[in-house]
Amino acid sequence: MRRNWFLLLLCLYLFGTSALAQAAQRPNVIFILADDLGYGDPGCYNPESKIPTPNIDRLAEQGMRLTDAHSASAVCTPTRYGILTGRYCWRTRLKKAVLWPYAMPLIERDRLTLPEIFKEHGYATICLGKWHLGMKWPRNDGRQTPADTDRLDDKVIDLGKPVLDGPCDHGFDRYFGVDLPCFPPYCFLENNHVVGPVPDRPKPRNMIGEPGRMQKGWTFERVLPMLGEKADEYIWRHATQHPDQPFFMYLPLTAPHTPITPNKPFQGKSQATLYGDFVVETDAVVGRVLGALDETGLTKNTIAVFTSDNGSPGRNGHNMAGPYGSCTRDSGHRPNAPWRGRKGDIHEGGHRVPLIVRWPGHVRPHSTNDALICLNDFYATLAALLGHDLPDDAGEDSFNMLPELLGKNLPGPIRTSLIHHSHLGKFAIRQGDWKLIRCQGSGSTFTEVPILPDAPAGQLYNLKDDPQEKKNLYRERPDIVQRLSKMLDEQIKSGRTRPVQRRAGTADQTE
Repeated sequence: MRRNWFLLLLCLYLFGTSALAQAAQRPNVIFILADDLGYGDPGCYNPESKIPTPNIDRLAEQGMRLTDAHSASAVCTPTRYGILTGRYCWRTRLKKAVLWPYAMPLIERDRLTLPEIFKEHGYATICLGKWHLGMKWPRNDGRQTPADTDRLDDKVIDLGKPVLDGPCDHGFDRYFGVDLPCFPPYCFLENNHVVGPVPDRPKPRNMIGEPGRMQKGWTFERVLPMLGEKADEYIWRHATQHPDQPFFMYLPLTAPHTPITPNKPFQGKSQATLYGDFVVETDAVVGRVLGALDETGLTKNTIAVFTSDNGSPGRNGHNMAGPYGSCTRDSGHRPNAPWRGRKGDIHEGGHRVPLIVRWPGHVRPHSTNDALICLNDFYATLAALLGHDLPDDAGEDSFNMLPELLGKNLPGPIRTSLIHHSHLGKFAIRQGDWKLIRCQGSGSTFTEVPILPDAPAGQLYNLKDDPQEKKNLYRERPDIVQRLSKMLDEQIKSGRTRPVQRRAGTADQTE
């Protein structure tokens, strides 16, 4: 009943204002980022998936499904940095792995972020979910937290004071979420402060997660549905109160990452262990967001993006986690099918991710695209959508893929190469069908791969002929190895992969 009245009032308002035409020229943008969801989890990417994902599949039916899309890293913090800045994270102080609890901010204060670009163009901006990019947490001992701290003792943090240099200091009008569900503090954060009472008790030792303080009654099961509820509320409130202002919503979900805690209505809904059930609940949150857009009449004028921050570790959910690969062992479901590897790995399963873009009337429905794309590219792509000219010190590793999304006839690929990065900070570079890996094994501590004494120093695969990376051509094609090695070194050294802007009186510089 509430929504019927809201919808009636909304329609009356919209049809009675001239602002509707202006708003229609500036689409809303919702960027949904799942956490640890694999390429082979959604049914639209894997016909043999044992997990029902009707809402993600619906989005693919109504939009474009990209099949050669990659996260900027095989783990989460670096990918999130890349999405919001358009820059490879290994160019920062974080050269491998992820940030630990209470880490200092990773995004530089003078770096132009994606939400800041949207704000310059009159958008409202909101972040709902997992941040995991560091914040300046206040301390009660008067000391300054070192920028590269490993793991800070929870006891030195003053959770009663405002947190600085977080989402709202990097372009978001509003923020609600958690730094990471299994990191302290165990509570929700809103804008720059703790929601509710200050956590005052240690997390039980038998509960998954890093040691630290939690609120009384805190449960992990609350987190994911709360994010869906907040997204739903925001869409309705903005549609009714600010129909003439477009919005950008960054929705980094906390699932199906550990703690794997599907709520009871979703338990048993898949044939892929508790992990699969948690994916089903993740899909339901996507459905709630899409439903809110439908009910408010905003679907037609909203770009909806769905993707994941890296590949899946494939845990079965035992004790809210489980060993890597146990989902496949117990159920036969392959979260990263058909690719080799999993989260953290330099192989495709670590960083090739599902990516779906829907924009009614602009992106062709039920279409696929095999263009090479990195999640970093949404920075330049959305800037181009807004007509924003990027300065040379922003989005250094981001390419405007809007022509690909709009189905334009192009003389060649927009992105011609892509650098991959593993959990241990190992590099690979992709150009065309060729992929050069600059290490042995998986480049990750998450996967134990025996290394033979006479194994070559690196790996070279032709993904067209060998998509599962089984035949190492490193010794057979030294010419390709040399060419790609030189390209990788140059792109690392240059500080950028996107060409600098050509200006009058200067030469066009590229890598």
